[in-house]
Amino acid sequence: MLIPSALRERGIDRVLAWTIPMTTRFRGITERDGLLLHGPAGWAEFSPFWDYDAAESAAWLRAALADATAARPAPRREEIAVNATIPVVPAVLAHRIATVGGARTAKIKVADPTSSLAEDTDRVEAVRDALGPTGRIRIDANAAWTLDQAKEALPLLDRAAGGLEYAEQPCASIEDLAALRRAVDIPIAADESVRRAEDPLRVARAEAADVLVMKVQPLGGVQRCLDLADQAGLPVVVSSALESSVGLSAGLALAAALPELPYACGMATASLLTGDLVADALHPRTGTLPVARPEPREELMDRHAAPAELAARWEERLAACLDAL
Repeated sequence: MLIPSALRERGIDRVLAWTIPMTTRFRGITERDGLLLHGPAGWAEFSPFWDYDAAESAAWLRAALADATAARPAPRREEIAVNATIPVVPAVLAHRIATVGGARTAKIKVADPTSSLAEDTDRVEAVRDALGPTGRIRIDANAAWTLDQAKEALPLLDRAAGGLEYAEQPCASIEDLAALRRAVDIPIAADESVRRAEDPLRVARAEAADVLVMKVQPLGGVQRCLDLADQAGLPVVVSSALESSVGLSAGLALAAALPELPYACGMATASLLTGDLVADALHPRTGTLPVARPEPREELMDRHAAPAELAARWEERLAACLDAL
């Protein structure tokens, strides 16, 4: 790809478009794609989802530029505990996925249009059986429930789980999250209300969440996440945006730099891709991931290079995001 002059001025000397099929449909997509940017600090990932417009995607670009051109903060820990991520799959498959990589925490997707509450309950019960009584279970509704639906569903799923660690983004609005938090005895985590908000700290000021989920790219970079976490004063769970291992390593850098990290992080998502851009992909083996910055391999970047039409779309998108910075 041609490198825009605005990137060259920032020290970016290579830009590569990539695409990798996923192992299962997740977040409504079957392929993950993006750009790799290379600068003086190394390789970084820019991979906003296609439903993000240029203005919203600009934060993802700021994150990639910062990661490619500036040193990451000093780590406070060398490895990060991670959760297994359970897509909307039948209970028998959820049982199998829950134990992959040795995680002792699982995050289960619920409230999908293709899945009933009864099916969600079966999935949660299957994961509890897989993890045993000491495993931790959290659910993620991706803002799909109304307040009344959440009040109905959460007690059922809490019982199925034998106690939920927390419920992530059960409702869309901050007002509904605050009302739900007062109505149920289950901790509430905010994701979309942080990463897609004009004011990421509003959810904390409204006392609408017990936990903040932070994703490096949507929030503009590792350092900005650290600043927001400090201002919010709430526990943070670092989660991926379904990146390749290049992007995941930035999330691990954030998790490693936080003063406290009481929860397992949602960084074990490389297994949702059928391939990767680095030789030693970031797959957990004992429920943890090492804090590392793996280097992309030329042969893997060639193998997963985006076709010309997709690369052209990314080139246009990059130009639009540069204009929006």
